[in-house]
Amino acid sequence: MADKVVKIPGADHQISIEANPSRIVVKIGRKTVADTSAALTLREASYPPVQYIPRRDVDMTALTRTEHTSHCPYKGDASYYSIPVGGDRSVNAVWTYEAPFEAVAQIKDYVAFYPDRVDEIS
Repeated sequence: MADKVVKIPGADHQISIEANPSRIVVKIGRKTVADTSAALTLREASYPPVQYIPRRDVDMTALTRTEHTSHCPYKGDASYYSIPVGGDRSVNAVWTYEAPFEAVAQIKDYVAFYPDRVDEIS
């Protein structure tokens, strides 16, 4: 098995994380899955900004952990959750870096949602 690549954000691939003072609510159907005023906005290179929500502000009982994983050379290994109430569309709708690389250590104990796999992120 090949070793996983680890890269440090820099001028060629910038990553910034800042507190988002706005309230962020994530809904699927009529169910509120997350509601926070303590989100972190992660901006990475040319990707759209992602809202990372503290686990304490997520209804983790609404999520089911899956076996799916992925690796980002800048952030680390991601684990995934599905939202059963959302059906097939919401499989692996949520990801988290449980042991993120040092450069993005702030997102530990936070989760993020794919916008197209939930009904609303506002």
